Amino acid sequence: MKKQANNDIRTGWTSILGKIAMGALLFEAVTGLSITFLRFHAFNQWSVLVHTIVGLATLLPIAWYYVRHWQDYYRDTFSYVVLLGYVGKVALLACTATGVILTFQGLFGTRTSLLWRRVHLVTTFLTLGTALPHVLLIVIRDWRSEKARPIRVYLGATLAIAVVAIPLILVLGYVYSGQTYENRFPEDYSFLYGKDRPFAPSLAQTSTGGAFDARSLSGSESCGTKGCHSQILAEWKPSTHRYAAMDSLFQLIQKIMAEQNGPESTRYCGGCHDPISLFSGAKNIFAESLTDLHGYQEGVSCLICHAVRETDLRGNANYVITQPKEYLWQQRTEGIERIARDFLIRTYPSEHGKLSKRMYKSPEYCAACHKQFIDEEINRVGWVQLQNQYDNWAASRWYTKDDPTKTIECRECHMPLADSSDPAAGDPSDYNRSESDGKHRSHRFIAANQFMPKLLELEGWEEQVRLTELWLQGKYEIPEIQDKWVGGSIVQLALDVPESVSPGGEFPVRVILTSRKVGHDFPTGPLDIIQSWVEVRVEDEGGNLIFSSGTRDERNFIEPGSFLFKAEPVDQQGNLIDRHNLWEMVGVRYRRSIFPGFSDTVEYRVSCPAAVVPEDAKEFTVPGSEKSSRYQVTAILYYRKADQFLLNFFLGDDSGITASAVEITRAKASIDVRMPLKGAGPDSPDQPKPAATQGR
Repeated sequence: MKKQANNDIRTGWTSILGKIAMGALLFEAVTGLSITFLRFHAFNQWSVLVHTIVGLATLLPIAWYYVRHWQDYYRDTFSYVVLLGYVGKVALLACTATGVILTFQGLFGTRTSLLWRRVHLVTTFLTLGTALPHVLLIVIRDWRSEKARPIRVYLGATLAIAVVAIPLILVLGYVYSGQTYENRFPEDYSFLYGKDRPFAPSLAQTSTGGAFDARSLSGSESCGTKGCHSQILAEWKPSTHRYAAMDSLFQLIQKIMAEQNGPESTRYCGGCHDPISLFSGAKNIFAESLTDLHGYQEGVSCLICHAVRETDLRGNANYVITQPKEYLWQQRTEGIERIARDFLIRTYPSEHGKLSKRMYKSPEYCAACHKQFIDEEINRVGWVQLQNQYDNWAASRWYTKDDPTKTIECRECHMPLADSSDPAAGDPSDYNRSESDGKHRSHRFIAANQFMPKLLELEGWEEQVRLTELWLQGKYEIPEIQDKWVGGSIVQLALDVPESVSPGGEFPVRVILTSRKVGHDFPTGPLDIIQSWVEVRVEDEGGNLIFSSGTRDERNFIEPGSFLFKAEPVDQQGNLIDRHNLWEMVGVRYRRSIFPGFSDTVEYRVSCPAAVVPEDAKEFTVPGSEKSSRYQVTAILYYRKADQFLLNFFLGDDSGITASAVEITRAKASIDVRMPLKGAGPDSPDQPKPAATQGR
């Protein structure tokens, strides 16, 4: 009896330490189950924070209680009650240890371990499944004894401690439940195509059919705080996706389109170029600016891409976007709020995990924007196909249905694997990757625009331009697909010239271009803006120019008659559309590009100057003798992102701005020039080789 009384004082029913320990454990259990099973909500986010704080604060008291409790009862006769107590203690020890690990990872790591989260949850259930019966069996045993009153006090105090903290969480959730968004169109919003199509003529839609606050789709900078996705953020900053809305040409073209067709017409462009502004209702007839500040700064933000839930192969931004649920202090990038926000994302990642889905890996996802057409709503005439990277790729040799080992997809080229310390590194769902490969998909989206990052002087533009030029030259190595394509330039250049010519005659120079490493037409994109052309030069041994084509003048205009890969769209009157005013387009009068794996040929006719032989050239008077020289033929394939005429039109003739030309590849050949002299035999120049023809 004396021992039992002593037990009651230390860890029994009257123990203050026991009441505090069990109350804290019960609170931890309730909030833990709430976090696990209730939907994502501000209440649950506060529960995570308070759950963690209470757990850390009571860690030592609970540990001390368990030590004292064991000391009090370890000599008792072994029974089911004792067994449940021991199992519960071991489970609680594991639960506590994993909780500490997860807290440390949440504060100082970049993500929490799925294994530790699962162990923490399982040991929670094991603790409840053993501790509750352990206590309940003793309560039943002692309920009718003199201990009934202390038991009632113990249970009441335990419940009070556990329950009193719940209202605290409710109060915290009421005081701050996250940023309040205004998901509504401006009062003067123009529903030109009806309220059921608020974003038309774009095919983009929101999951609610209504507007989304611009802030809810922006805030990309916050994705890179505390070392989470900082590497991906740095890649995205100078990328085409980031500057899609701030692109100087886009802004100027949008302004002219609004002036001619009405501001609502610019929604056609907004789904791909300026989605934040589109969904917030900024592209409105009464809006001072057609591009929201958030949209201008972020273009296709992190959340725009990662909030898309459905796509369609029609193109023209045919996708459905949801409004991501927000973590507390979502937009914070510094201070205690940012630390709390990062901790919540890492320790309560269920909602954040929904932003990464398998659909992003498919080319069909890219097709929503990388496929474009104009229809009657735009040109008032009818349907016209514009750029179409997806169908090009799907019909090319780069796609083999259901065989990833023979297929090269969009992301494998334009989002090549990069060495990574990012929490997004690793991906076991790819046929050639693993969860621990230490790589992520680059978010530079390297393609063919080396002009705009430099013009806008975006952060990191130098590296973006350097990599883009390497890409265009075929020097950007992608180990992942190295065994699926050839090395060298993206377009191969070959010269077909005669072995020799005679003075005074004419000879052919044929340039054969073969698309070898491009997954769609070369070039692709808005071909009324883009230019790729061939420059040919023929020089004699002294460096004197015999023939040229494709050169640029001092104003950076390509000389007329040059061989160009380009498109020339026309309006209803047959007038050339040369200001990217595609809303007037009804067709094209000229279009030239190369389908993947195919070739194209251009032929030039070069005049060989007549020979001038001095009368005193006695050393060449022996019959049959001849004097020889050599011509050097050089062909270069160039690419630039913007036509100089377009730049001058928008930016002014005196702006001095030009899109730098990238040399993709070049080829050289030599031709002997055999000049018969006095006393020589009849002229019999070598015949040229047959011309190459277009084909695979």
